[in-house]
Amino acid sequence: MQIHEFQAKQLLARHGVAVPEGEIAYTATEAEAIARRLQDWPLVVKSQIHAGGRGKAGGVRIVRTLDELRDAAEQLIGRTLVTEQTGPKGKVVGKIYIEKATDVARELYISFLVDRAGGTVVVAAAEGGIEIEELARRAPERLVKVHVAPGVKFRSFHARKVASALGFHGQQLRAAVAFILGLAAAFAKRDALMLEVNPWAVTRGGDLVALDAKMAFDPNALFRQREIEALRDVEQEDPREVEAGRHNLNYVKLDGDIGCMVNGAGLAMATLDTIALYGGRPANFMDVAGAASPERIAAALKLVNGDPDVRGILVNIFGGMMRCNAIAEGLVLASREIGLDKPIVVRLEGTNVDEGRAILAASGLPIVSAESLDAAAQKIVQLLDGKEAA
Repeated sequence: MQIHEFQAKQLLARHGVAVPEGEIAYTATEAEAIARRLQDWPLVVKSQIHAGGRGKAGGVRIVRTLDELRDAAEQLIGRTLVTEQTGPKGKVVGKIYIEKATDVARELYISFLVDRAGGTVVVAAAEGGIEIEELARRAPERLVKVHVAPGVKFRSFHARKVASALGFHGQQLRAAVAFILGLAAAFAKRDALMLEVNPWAVTRGGDLVALDAKMAFDPNALFRQREIEALRDVEQEDPREVEAGRHNLNYVKLDGDIGCMVNGAGLAMATLDTIALYGGRPANFMDVAGAASPERIAAALKLVNGDPDVRGILVNIFGGMMRCNAIAEGLVLASREIGLDKPIVVRLEGTNVDEGRAILAASGLPIVSAESLDAAAQKIVQLLDGKEAA
């Protein structure tokens, strides 16, 4: 789960991390009122969307008068901003963040990440305000990495190691250590998966400030992070993924045209791979979970069918905790409700599989049954190829 920059800065400030003073605005009138309260020009107007690269896309403006502020607010609020991270469809700017400009002498980069090898890794660089992936490709030796083992608390000596490698010394070294420890506390206590400050600025007065902040959180930990859960902005998310969450379905939109319904993440990945093996392109990852009810199966089918990119659907369910006849009942119910007019291939296996197949056969619906994943993937690809040719 992601949050906006202004929300991440508010969290960091509560852990002692310095951030520029600013406020959020939903209209140009609110933006003007904020500027009068801040009483400090120039100001920075920043579009708030769940994506990076806003500056390059024109989503960040420096303004020096109220007229410039109003123009920027009117141009940005409601605009669809397309950046390198949003994809071609972009994201709609629903709000802007107005903050005081910072007199920057030096920019750096720092992030905390969950290490796939275990534990936490801090990645930092003496160059900030750039794409860190580009720096990693161009000059990986310039990256500072400090690994913290699982179960080990991030401590002062870890922070000192990072700060020293970035060139801090003397009084500023102590300030950098305190800054990094604040980030570490926010990362750990909030169950974050990622915390990135880019750029991390050193001002001409020697202060350390987080000019930008990005945080993402483990959705499985939200039950103990209710404050973080309340920061969720569903308008920035795919509406199908939001709807899937309401039914406890695991759904991720992909760029293909074959909709998928599978129970179990491993089986779902195998299904996507098999579709690709036979020349098809999956339109989504959909895990309906092991104990899905007929109602959840019906909700999943409606969700997949509602994707305008989907031309055909493959259902691959192993009835272990759930009976195949209940799965079939859910599929028939949903197909009739939505008037399904797309090719659908169903592969059932497991408990009560014969009863499930019988329900599908007796439904009178154009549902094609398959006895194996290979056969199911081949059939849905062939059906779409035939439909396309026709």
